[in-house]
Amino acid sequence: MSQSLFEKHRPTLEAAVDAIASRGYWAAYAEMPSPKVYGETAMDDGKRACESCLGQQFALDQPGQTGWMDSERSPYGPRLKVSYPVCDARALIDAGSRAMPEWQKIGAAGRTAICLEIIERLNQRSFELAHAVMMTTGQGWMMAFQAGAPHAQDRALEAVAQAWREQNCVPREAIWEKPQGKNPPLVLRKHFEIVGRGIALVIGCGTFPTWNTYPGLFAALATGNAVIVKPHPNAILPVAMSIRIIREVLVENGIGANLVTLAAFADGADTRNLAQHPAVRSIDFTGGKAFGNWLLANCRQAQIYAELAGVNNIVIDSTDAYAAMLRNLAFTLSLYSGQMCTTSQVLFIPATGIATDQGHKSFDDVAGDLAQAVEALLGKAEVALAVLGAVQSPDTLRRIEAASGGSLGKVILATRKVEHPDFPDAEVRTPVLIACQADDEAAWMEERFGPIGFLVKVADTAAAIALSERVVIEQGALTVGVYSTSEEVIEAMTAATWRSQVALSINLTSGVFVNQSAAFSDYHGTGGNPAANASYADAAFVASRFRVVQRRYHL
Repeated sequence: MSQSLFEKHRPTLEAAVDAIASRGYWAAYAEMPSPKVYGETAMDDGKRACESCLGQQFALDQPGQTGWMDSERSPYGPRLKVSYPVCDARALIDAGSRAMPEWQKIGAAGRTAICLEIIERLNQRSFELAHAVMMTTGQGWMMAFQAGAPHAQDRALEAVAQAWREQNCVPREAIWEKPQGKNPPLVLRKHFEIVGRGIALVIGCGTFPTWNTYPGLFAALATGNAVIVKPHPNAILPVAMSIRIIREVLVENGIGANLVTLAAFADGADTRNLAQHPAVRSIDFTGGKAFGNWLLANCRQAQIYAELAGVNNIVIDSTDAYAAMLRNLAFTLSLYSGQMCTTSQVLFIPATGIATDQGHKSFDDVAGDLAQAVEALLGKAEVALAVLGAVQSPDTLRRIEAASGGSLGKVILATRKVEHPDFPDAEVRTPVLIACQADDEAAWMEERFGPIGFLVKVADTAAAIALSERVVIEQGALTVGVYSTSEEVIEAMTAATWRSQVALSINLTSGVFVNQSAAFSDYHGTGGNPAANASYADAAFVASRFRVVQRRYHL
């Protein structure tokens, strides 16, 4: 790796490091799919590139291949019929272990430069990746482009910049001289070598296969580790595309391609066996509690970075922008059919109602007005399809049907199916809203992933804040919110989130929503409650992925 590659990317790296320190707005990659930025033919070229993979074998030239697997069915209906190489886990581990020494040898600057080159190449292929994300996850096109490409790439860059900061704090060598009074001083030369922990396993999710995979992948890679990526069986294509690009850039820079490999397994037992292998020293996982807790209990040889389920919630006390609040909440509950780890599930509303700029609103008023706001947002089919996308999993469909039956509370807004003109088999569903009492905890106090919202009647605002804190501590959450015109309420809610260690959004009424997270500014998760034991991307997310090994001798 030549110094010129580092110099090529130095401005981007320095800007990213500065952004991490300042936490203001900054983005390296354009979030709008503009032809002026990405090229006049980028949309058509990306779609063709994605479609050219359908019905084909996705060759990666990895070691230990034993066969092919084809598991993806698009939430929009069709099977993708893309076959991926199934490789022996031991062969992937051995190949990654052999590739690590030369990756270590080029040092933190060399690794950082190559990682930044990879991310730049990923950005150049954003439309191709976005189409793959859309077809595998059911996201609407704009979300698939933004979250699946530039926003994911920003998160990758953030992880690399954090890794560079932490590694750059370690000097390569030092002269240690200890005075000995009248005698000659003791003098040692000391060298400090940054060494990766070992093989990193990144286990992806089915809803955000790049956004949730890139942080762990690039944090592990930048700190000197080989990486094996195990994608969700229904969202392999965008991950496989990413890995192909990564392998190409590695080879171009004299590094063995098998430093990064794809683990496509048809059998869950293969994933569990890989996760427990002694050579696997770190595991990144995004998904449900059952498998996440299994990893935490059974993979003691590895440092685990886990994002699990949670019950995100909002306390509604009062507002001076009632209509804007309802519009913001309607979009929050509807975006990607509630299939975001940050989507609010529970709204705590006092039984006596709330004060607003439109006068006092009872609990039933708020519930009914919110239902109307959701219907107004999704009234036009073209808007509904863009906002909702398609339901990713049959399990989510079953949860929607179960919630609609009335067993969890009074249905305030029934779900409805929206027909998709381009994809007749797509399952597009609007949110179901349910009203229930605070003591109906069996209904609302567990994650019900999907477009399912609970309006929970509480005694008063103090009870709402206490319940919010309790559910975060017991069940976990990535986001909570509060609407209030009272500084005392906001202060009380702030203190509750400090104790429960969860991010708080206050009085969001415009174009920012509680379920959105901006790279370089927002910490995604705190690592301090059961929803996640790590954060994208603080220093702790990268610092324990490498070790410093020293040697010393007399001069």
